[in-house]
Amino acid sequence: MPKIFSQLNNSIFYSFNDKKDYYLLLIMEKSKLIWMNGEFVNWEDATVSVMSHTLHYGTGVFEGIRARECPKGTSIFRLNDHVDRLYNSAKAYNMNIPYDKEVITQAIKDSVHLNNLTSAYIRPLVFFGEGEMGLLPSDVPVCVSISAWSWGAYLGDEAGNNGVKVCISKWKRISPESFIPTAKGVGGYMNSTLAKIDAVNNGYDDAIMFGDGDVVAEGSGQNLFLIKNNKITTPPIETGALGGITRKTVIEIANNLNFELTEQNISKEDLLSADELFFTGTATEVIGVVSVDNSNIGNGSPGDVTNAIRKKYLEIVNGNDANSDNYLTLVK
Repeated sequence: MPKIFSQLNNSIFYSFNDKKDYYLLLIMEKSKLIWMNGEFVNWEDATVSVMSHTLHYGTGVFEGIRARECPKGTSIFRLNDHVDRLYNSAKAYNMNIPYDKEVITQAIKDSVHLNNLTSAYIRPLVFFGEGEMGLLPSDVPVCVSISAWSWGAYLGDEAGNNGVKVCISKWKRISPESFIPTAKGVGGYMNSTLAKIDAVNNGYDDAIMFGDGDVVAEGSGQNLFLIKNNKITTPPIETGALGGITRKTVIEIANNLNFELTEQNISKEDLLSADELFFTGTATEVIGVVSVDNSNIGNGSPGDVTNAIRKKYLEIVNGNDANSDNYLTLVK
């Protein structure tokens, strides 16, 4: 069990051992309202039945979206892309969302505005409610909730400057022959949770998961990029990696910065001999990976390519880049 050493504002510092290796746990700061099946309700009233099909079988899809305080006002990053993926994920799992995209898009913006949030993490969730029990959800309602709350850096505020230390997980990424990696499905994240728990229990910040054929797939909940001789490589989604929206953005940034980038398989040997590694994701953003299984990557700190891409990414999402308007949607 973790030992809590201190608590400050919305963060807890804790350790899983006696070596004073500290880890950061972010406390979710509750907002006032949650959009639930077409209307806003108080956070405490946004409840579901314990007989929900999704609770029993993991049959749901979701998105993770960020809004930030920008010069022109609070703005949501790649909102349309996230909504499109939500609907594509639902379709892949035979879930018919009972609202038009325009309704969900407006509800996402309203979730930030009505909760008086200048920066927020937003979680649309599509799930099966209470109905017939059994694997086949033939007569089960499709429900939608949208939550928004204030949430800091997923891997801690210092990770951007210092990077994170990871292990190669003993857990393999679920084969794309067994699930749909292009869809953000609820049940698939049990696999990710196993990898994350095991990594933290063993003193690491996170994990890298391998897929079929002993090639790298992704982190526990992040895409991975490798740099060798200033050339960037990222695993193809055929490995089981999610087709991440931040991943897509980083590929665009790398191309605009004239880096050579390819999507190809990465072996363990490639991983350990990399000059740089970095994670990407909506919650993670762009974070350098500075060691794998206690072996330093490069000089053991985020490298020049990682820092250049992170800098450009943060300029875009914070509304400080000439192209920011192509990525951002104002909340109000």
